[in-house]
Amino acid sequence: MDRRVAIVGTSAIPVGRHQSKDEDQIQTLEHEIMSRLVIEAVHDSGVEKRDIQSVVFTVPRPYTRQKYFHTFMISQLGLKCRGSILEVMGNGMTAALAFDQACNDILLGRSDVALALGINMESAVPAAEHAMSSMRATGDVDFHASAGFTPISWYAMDATRYMYEYGATREQLASVAVKNRFHASLNPLAQYRKLITLEEVVQQRPIVEPLGLYDVPPRGDGAACVVLATEDVAKRLGRPYVLVRGRGFCHDGSHQISDGPNDMIAFNAAQEASATAYKSAGIGPSDIDLAELYAPCTIVEILVSEAIGLVPRGAGAGAAFDGETRLGGRIPISTSGGLTSRGHPSYVTSLYNYVELAVQLRGRAGERQVQGARLGLSSGELGNYNAALIHILEGVQ
Repeated sequence: MDRRVAIVGTSAIPVGRHQSKDEDQIQTLEHEIMSRLVIEAVHDSGVEKRDIQSVVFTVPRPYTRQKYFHTFMISQLGLKCRGSILEVMGNGMTAALAFDQACNDILLGRSDVALALGINMESAVPAAEHAMSSMRATGDVDFHASAGFTPISWYAMDATRYMYEYGATREQLASVAVKNRFHASLNPLAQYRKLITLEEVVQQRPIVEPLGLYDVPPRGDGAACVVLATEDVAKRLGRPYVLVRGRGFCHDGSHQISDGPNDMIAFNAAQEASATAYKSAGIGPSDIDLAELYAPCTIVEILVSEAIGLVPRGAGAGAAFDGETRLGGRIPISTSGGLTSRGHPSYVTSLYNYVELAVQLRGRAGERQVQGARLGLSSGELGNYNAALIHILEGVQ
């Protein structure tokens, strides 16, 4: 069966604080946000409601009171589907897996039109409660959690090792945060849009040395919807669309971080997944025009950019500092503002990556438009990139 998948519509809310506190008299209702986004994304695509036959949700945060959120939403939307209705979960890769599964339903012929969507609400939950939940979700509950070992600790160790091996400076790491905030200043969906300086980044209080406040992602709420269709449907709609050209996945067999000797900053899973994606797309890293990376910290953006071949090994920090990854540079990365400034509602973060690439590749990004952009790459992550899911997208005007 020769079928190809295209993004034909998107919608998202600005990342920020949307969740209500329990004592608030007026509550923000998650299903109302999600319903509006579906309507907006479907309108953006030009498809009809009756065309939608598969809907893949990201699993909501445990703080969401409405369980079985996916079937509840199908009822709210009045959809009758013959493909699939489900929620998926995979920590930071959750949204990328939702997108992947929606693509699969189209590739398998179960649907001609599918939605990948989700909502992540967490900002009104006390930080201590959220941290306790996160530690038990992202680490070995008998070792990592009891020691207070958080994901930022992983990345701080990566940063320390990288600085030792390649002589990277604190200022070079900080330049990623400055660059991302500049990009975010041009993005109406971004959580933080006020420009920051290199000096401000370096002077912020440490979170885990050597990473400071602006090197790590904020907490925030978000929701997004992506409409996918067969390329035949996309062509009939008569609008610009974004073709899914390549896909690659790799899991290295470890839980979050490896307990065996390894090169901790090589991000081997990202290397292998991107190699598969490039091969399936029939291109190489040098063909990519922009990338939206799942990079919770400044150091992660540097390491992923190296692992997927956008910059040479050991040169990522210098490339960021020299402006190569900035708008107007050789290979713009995180034009949305990235996780450090656009925001990181983790269960839907990758959906925002696809939204940004769709906006860019359809020529709708305004002041942050990458001129002549045709090929974009998105990455999703599990653990300390113990697993990676890569999609390569192509704009068709």
